Amino acid sequence: MKLEISNNKDFWAGMMFITTGAAAMFIAREYPFGTALRMGPGFFPTVLGGILMVIGLYVLFMGLRNHEKIQGNWSIRAMSLLPASIVLFGVLMAYAGFIPALLLLIFGAAFAGKEFKLVEVSLVAVLLITLSIGVFIWGLGLPFPLITGF
Repeated sequence: MKLEISNNKDFWAGMMFITTGAAAMFIAREYPFGTALRMGPGFFPTVLGGILMVIGLYVLFMGLRNHEKIQGNWSIRAMSLLPASIVLFGVLMAYAGFIPALLLLIFGAAFAGKEFKLVEVSLVAVLLITLSIGVFIWGLGLPFPLITGF
């Protein structure tokens, strides 16, 4: 039996999970771990990184069993718009506020796909912004300004 991993979708997804989990654990190694009752700053990234590595191992082994191939091709538009939207979200958070930054992120991510529909994306944006304000601003009390001037 020959293992073909170069085009195996689940194998590479599992490797991404394992790498991300290992990176989180590596970065958190300098932070105090603490205990379950008195968690230190290294507790959450270390535990989450370990869980992510276990999930990655599961996905990797399922990929070796199922041999599901990667289909399709790379989208240059998505590969450029998604990172740009994320970077601009971070910049706009500081200069324009939470709502404009989220609007740009949602519309930029939606425009990266092939099936952009203005009405659907607008409804999703209103829902996501409302939920985000409820969770992050009111629920968690994060000090993000909703809208600021340049």
